[in-house]
Amino acid sequence: MDRAHASDDALDRLAAALAEERRALLDHDVELLVRATQEKLAALRALEAALPDGHAQRLAELAEANRSNGALLARRRREVNWALRHLGRLESAPEYDARGQAQQPRPRRDLAVA
Repeated sequence: MDRAHASDDALDRLAAALAEERRALLDHDVELLVRATQEKLAALRALEAALPDGHAQRLAELAEANRSNGALLARRRREVNWALRHLGRLESAPEYDARGQAQQPRPRRDLAVA
């Protein structure tokens, strides 16, 4: 397979994976999101191996689709965190601090006792 054909194929795979990723985000389909993300990463690895020449416009369009999916994913995460806060749960804290040490869970302080 020549380099131009390989890059065209990788671009098509990336476009399809981004479309699936968007559909998964809109449909709240976690399993499809995982599969689409894996396919997106595989397509990106293939693109790195066969960097396309003369495909700047298509790459820019796909980069914009990826940014759009990222914004949608961030919005979904904010919605989940909002729901968790309203259900009395806190957002999960990082497991490790800046030094790489495991964080100790902070004791919860009751505001009232019944």
